[in-house]
Amino acid sequence: MPKTVSTLTLIARGLLHPAFPALIFLVFLGIALGLQYGIKKQDRESLQQSLDSQAQLMAQRLERDFLVHVEAIQRMAQRLEANPSLSRDLWSADARNYLEDFGVYQAIEWIDDSYHIRWLEPLEGNESVIGYNVAFSPERLKALQKAQATGGLDISGVIDLKQGSKGLVIYAPVGEGPSSNGFIAGVFQMDVLASDLLNPALTDPLQVNILSDKRLVYQLNPDLTADNSFASTADLNLPTLDWSLVVTPSTHWAHNQLSGWPMVTFLVMLCMGILTSLTTLLVQLILKRNQALLKTRRELDDEITQRQSVQQDLVRLETTDTLTGLANRRFFMEDLAHTLGIADRQLRQVALIMIDLDRFQTLNDSLGHQFGDELLIKVSERLNNLSDERITIGYSGGDEFMVCQQHVENVDDVIFLLGQIKQCFADEFEVQGQRHGITATMGVAVYPQSGLDADTLLRNADIALYRAKDQGRNTYQFYTEGMQDREVTRLELDKDISQALANDEFALYYQPQLDLRDSSIKSVEALIRWNHPRRGLVPPMDFIPLAEESGRITDIGRWVVMAACKQLAAWRDTPFSHLRIAVNLSGRELDDEHIVDHIQSSLQANGVPPAQLEVELTEEIFIQNIEHNMNQLTRLHKLGVHLAIDDFGVGYSSLGYLRDFPVDLLKIDRSFITDVIERHDDAVITRAVINLAHNLGIEVVAEGVETAEQLQFLKNHRCDLIQGYFISRPVPAAELEKALRTGKLNYEVSVSS
Repeated sequence: MPKTVSTLTLIARGLLHPAFPALIFLVFLGIALGLQYGIKKQDRESLQQSLDSQAQLMAQRLERDFLVHVEAIQRMAQRLEANPSLSRDLWSADARNYLEDFGVYQAIEWIDDSYHIRWLEPLEGNESVIGYNVAFSPERLKALQKAQATGGLDISGVIDLKQGSKGLVIYAPVGEGPSSNGFIAGVFQMDVLASDLLNPALTDPLQVNILSDKRLVYQLNPDLTADNSFASTADLNLPTLDWSLVVTPSTHWAHNQLSGWPMVTFLVMLCMGILTSLTTLLVQLILKRNQALLKTRRELDDEITQRQSVQQDLVRLETTDTLTGLANRRFFMEDLAHTLGIADRQLRQVALIMIDLDRFQTLNDSLGHQFGDELLIKVSERLNNLSDERITIGYSGGDEFMVCQQHVENVDDVIFLLGQIKQCFADEFEVQGQRHGITATMGVAVYPQSGLDADTLLRNADIALYRAKDQGRNTYQFYTEGMQDREVTRLELDKDISQALANDEFALYYQPQLDLRDSSIKSVEALIRWNHPRRGLVPPMDFIPLAEESGRITDIGRWVVMAACKQLAAWRDTPFSHLRIAVNLSGRELDDEHIVDHIQSSLQANGVPPAQLEVELTEEIFIQNIEHNMNQLTRLHKLGVHLAIDDFGVGYSSLGYLRDFPVDLLKIDRSFITDVIERHDDAVITRAVINLAHNLGIEVVAEGVETAEQLQFLKNHRCDLIQGYFISRPVPAAELEKALRTGKLNYEVSVSS
């Protein structure tokens, strides 16, 4: 189930994230940009409001002053209407007064009812307009007629004046309708009118555009560099005119009006963001440093705890075997040495017992190392139940255990303990769902009789153990004087076996097998001998068990097969080419996955037919690891090699394997043949075995035939083959050839070779 992360943990992780200082800087940058934008917008709005106020003031001034001029023109028209007989001189004097009072008129005119200019002040500079028809276009005519009919004003708008330049004319009708006496007109030049109507103090930094019907009709300060991002429009309320003012400030004036605070605020906030981000980064580094220190502290604490645990484990490992949980060899020997020191001071005896599991190596090889380990654990548990303050149990390695018994009063104490140890193996062991019966062989050495120090005591207990193995296993043996010499001899032979293989010191002897059906020799059994350079001829019983224990039996077996094939090849094209050689294979050799391939390659290398080679295996080997052996023997049978069961009758298995295994030959054990004449039981068993084998289509060989009576008995009961000292002892190949060639063997029946 995933571990729930708290909100505070998530917040802490976020605050310590490398991107957090950058996020803070981005926030301050956003605030700085926002404040800059807000202040700048406020400044621009303030500037725009100021500009709008000035535009309104200009418009109001322009409206007010323009209406004053309109009223003045209307008054002149009213006086002329009231006094139609007014002389030109009086009218001119009145007009000059207006010109002097206002100072913005270019001219004041009286236009008759036919729309021609009749009177004009000042005349100087305006002589060309006398008699000019102001209704110069249909639009102007229509406008003047309307004003004349209604008595209302007519303003021409900005037009090109007859006198030149652009200007504006205000027409005030003198009367209305049919009684109209023309118009009084005030002529203005736009430059003069705009300069007079607009306050020069206000217009100096401003560009003013006068629009009529949204068209530019006049521009004040046209050379000014205007900032078009600011502009204010004010509509003018003038009679008959649709005018509006567009006021635009100069770039310099607008720049001076804008405040520098937006940039200052932006820079200040930006600096604050940078400082805050750097501060946050520094705080993060400090916190991460603290976290790293705390993590290092925790790791150091964990490492200290682990080291303490490792030290405890090391102490335990130094004294305890990891597989069995018993005291290991090193600690056991140290404790034994300490125990012997105490026993020496107290004048007590100490017994050391070496235990070896019988058939363990066979089970371990056939059922696997996992099985072997589990079996060792089961054995250790039972043995450990014997331990107390006087008994220490240790594991020596492999399939060997050690037991130290302190305070031994007499040999009965040791024998009682040996009985307890044997009782540990009385019940079967259940391993991997199967029950297996295991026995143990033990060797005993007693301090001080069998050794004065731990190493000597261990060596002598080991010697006693090997002596017990020689006596048949599942027993025990006390160390006695003379055992060491025999064991040294065994160890030297074990060491010399490797050199014997390298130096080709082994030789094959052949014991012939007599065919009782025709008194011929058709097969021989190959028996290995060792021509030791110092000890002479060493019999198999002295070195084969050593070879099996050390594992060198496989190499010896391969040598025997190859030597037998070479001998068969040597007999080719001789009178002995018909002979078949039987070789013995041990259980360890049969466990070798490559043994069949080796036999096949040996036959092929020497050009020997497989039928001339016979493989003998003891009855006990057949029943060990049946599935594996069945596969191996089936491969040998398919190869064409003869298969024989040796020592038949001494096994303890079912006879079912005779039906299942591809057996060609069955050899009756010599123990039944020795007393076959004297003992009725042996005779019955021998006859039963012969009949059983024949009923199964298997040939029978009787071993250990030493008398003519035994031979006659076997012949009478239809035994197929016999071998034994009565026929011939095992002899070298040369002697066998000589005996077969001369027809002289050690039996009384004449035999043709």
